[in-house]
Amino acid sequence: MASSVVWKSSGIVTSGREEVYVAAIPLRAAKGPPQLLMSAAYSLNFWDFNHFMVIINKPPSHSHQNQVLVYDFQPKDPEDVYAALAVLSGRPVPGAVLVRKLKKLPRSKCWLVGYSKEDAEEIATEFSKTWETSLRVGVHDCRDYTNVRQLTGEKDVLKRLRNIIRVS
Repeated sequence: MASSVVWKSSGIVTSGREEVYVAAIPLRAAKGPPQLLMSAAYSLNFWDFNHFMVIINKPPSHSHQNQVLVYDFQPKDPEDVYAALAVLSGRPVPGAVLVRKLKKLPRSKCWLVGYSKEDAEEIATEFSKTWETSLRVGVHDCRDYTNVRQLTGEKDVLKRLRNIIRVS
């Protein structure tokens, strides 16, 4: 199944152009039944029950290792039951833009969506600084944040991925 495979490039990177990926992980929820429900929905490949994030795979430099950076927009406290209730009722909740490093790319639900036109880390960092952090599901959430137009020039990358995965 295509959604369980990492789509990798050929490994040829020209002139510092970083690979740009979109990855999906289960939505986080309060421990117990809500968390089990989110994990089950993710396992069953329900697209709308995924949390999306951008991953930049920087080519090796002097360290001879790729640097994998994750840019992510989510509720400040995704496991707070009150935040979950607010989200379900359509109200905004405080959000946070997170940046972290990974040792390697995820093995599943991670798709190469293009190459950066310029320094991807700089572009993503500047974009994240100006991102409005009031999160409202379906209006201003991880799906909007994951639009990689600034990095690759493509608009609506999640729509394309959803159509590809549905066909696969």
